[in-house]
Amino acid sequence: MEELTATNTSHTIQFTILCFSDLPHLQLPFFIIFLTIYLNIIFGNTAVFLTIVFDSHLHTPMYIFLSNLSVLDISYTSTILPNLIFMLSTKHKIISRIQCFTQLFFFLGFTCTEMTLLAVMAYDRYVAICHPLHYTLMMSPSTCLVMLIVIWMVTFLEPISFTVLVSQLYFCSTNEIDHFFCDLNPLLKLSCSDTTHVNMISYILGVLVGMGTFGLTSVSYVYIVNNIMNIQSVAGRHKTFSTCVSHLTSVLLFYGTTLSLYMRPTSMYSPKQDKFYSLLYAILIPLLNPIIYTLKNKQFKDAFQKNSIRFLYFLSR
Repeated sequence: MEELTATNTSHTIQFTILCFSDLPHLQLPFFIIFLTIYLNIIFGNTAVFLTIVFDSHLHTPMYIFLSNLSVLDISYTSTILPNLIFMLSTKHKIISRIQCFTQLFFFLGFTCTEMTLLAVMAYDRYVAICHPLHYTLMMSPSTCLVMLIVIWMVTFLEPISFTVLVSQLYFCSTNEIDHFFCDLNPLLKLSCSDTTHVNMISYILGVLVGMGTFGLTSVSYVYIVNNIMNIQSVAGRHKTFSTCVSHLTSVLLFYGTTLSLYMRPTSMYSPKQDKFYSLLYAILIPLLNPIIYTLKNKQFKDAFQKNSIRFLYFLSR
């Protein structure tokens, strides 16, 4: 009987993404909301990226990392939202096996990249605040370039083997994914195979990548806070802390949602809860990042106003 089940489930060639099927009366409002959010994510992050590229005064490590964060936010949001918008508008919710695992691979890759990039940005703030005299040496253009190359290349190696491993699982005849994209937890929940080894590897990789980058970020901020507390004047402490408050806000939002979502047993999986957390870190954070990093940044706002005409020309081409 087990052999027959394995035979039937191993040939699953497509999945059905349920999205928000339990709320049929909200399909049109969801379509409008997600389309608006996606367009704002594209516009906001593209504006940040182009401002930094076009203004030579912003060609510093902090802004170079921020431009990469903007590209990253556009990239990993684009692995989810276009397909979700298409499904909400057409009600065609079928996704092939290859498309599903491709989406999983890129989403895991971009998530790992964002974790690592946030950690490097924290290190950049640590060097700027705790070792200002050595900043230009420790964060030279060549050093930043090497960091970015390593981040973008290495963080996409880990999801390859893991995605292949998940793709080898047997899936039940009920191939409905109760989510709005092919995420890890709903796929494991859907599998008829023993997923113990996959869960174990997931936790190990989560500790190595997630907790590792979170640890590096936390240590950086421990030193930053300690350094700030040693500044005598209140104005000096406030000015120094203001240089990293945007990044700290982004870090707390990102890790608060991703760690609560992935660093827990599959038995605690809740479709509604997972959809909510996924919306926060996959959609809301990329939407807020341009605002968080530029709202009180006078240098960026001046550069944006100066280059706005060049933006319009670039976007109209």
